[in-house]
Amino acid sequence: MNKRFLIAAGGTGGHFYPGFSVGRLLNREGCSVLFVVRKGDPAAGVLEEAKLKFVEVDFCGFPRSLNPLRHVRFLWKLLAALRQTGKIIAEFKPDAVLGTGGYMTFPLIVSARLRGVKTAVHDSNTKIGLANKICSYFVDLFLLGLPTEEKIRRARLVGTPIRKEFAEPVDRRRVLEQMGLDPYCKTILLFGGSQGARALNQALVGAVKKLTAENENVQFIHISGERWRQQLLNRYANTPRVAVLAYANEIYDLMHACDLAVCRSGAGTLAELVYCRKPALLVPLPTAAANHQFYNARLLQTAGCAALLEETPQLEDGLYELMDRMLNAANNCILSLMKENYAKLDLPDPMTASQRVAELLKEL
Repeated sequence: MNKRFLIAAGGTGGHFYPGFSVGRLLNREGCSVLFVVRKGDPAAGVLEEAKLKFVEVDFCGFPRSLNPLRHVRFLWKLLAALRQTGKIIAEFKPDAVLGTGGYMTFPLIVSARLRGVKTAVHDSNTKIGLANKICSYFVDLFLLGLPTEEKIRRARLVGTPIRKEFAEPVDRRRVLEQMGLDPYCKTILLFGGSQGARALNQALVGAVKKLTAENENVQFIHISGERWRQQLLNRYANTPRVAVLAYANEIYDLMHACDLAVCRSGAGTLAELVYCRKPALLVPLPTAAANHQFYNARLLQTAGCAALLEETPQLEDGLYELMDRMLNAANNCILSLMKENYAKLDLPDPMTASQRVAELLKEL
């Protein structure tokens, strides 16, 4: 029997890629899958490229503001989204609905529940998001990407799905030489994720310039974001051993090739770090909802897999000091110990998380 699934996924990579990975797997297994994304969401381009079906709904996030006009606008869009998702459910007739956080999860899950369709939510973070927390009171299944201290009904720890490309072998020499870098140097991967990289980018440039001037055995790959690439190229002028990329779809190759990652601590990034067992210096996005990136980072810090550095006016100095200490420790002992400490986490394998989620959806 051809099972049918609706998946609400989009917004940040941490919300989109888990749903994308599960949907792609269900599609390969012969199920009918339809994605529901917010109108104008960049996720639509990824779904088109992967030849996965989707529909767009005009919706917005809950306003974190006291402005009454924004709340009126939100309620109006919510009612419209509930009508539209209800129509999608009536026409598509899904066996189950999955939401992976982001704007569209709430209206789709509510509409499905009102029509007697089985529902599941996946939250990748240790701190459960507002929409998912509300949904937790009435969904049939709540799937966790990371352990949480919050009390959630019908919860199952399944891990956060990541792309299958992370499991493919990587030729470190080829990856680094293609960027004009030395495969024998310690390599640090720098990236800000899908949100808020400006402050981190600026602080990293200053720290990197000091480190390259003091140590000929270190090199950097800095993923800047398209918006900041030219500015960073100008600032890195005459700085040796630095490759600047606007974007890297092949982040899996770079993650495996580097010795240390310096990045934000969104849930998708954490799942990738966990799978690659990559030592990390995590700088949580301070504006993330409910400060969830800080709690994600603290999980790896407590296990000894990563260092945690909060974003302050002294961020550049903090980055320089921590990277200098990690890179110059005798016999790479700090980086080696961080890598070994991933075994303490005892988390589900991110590479098989898609299969676990797909099986649980079919059971619903």
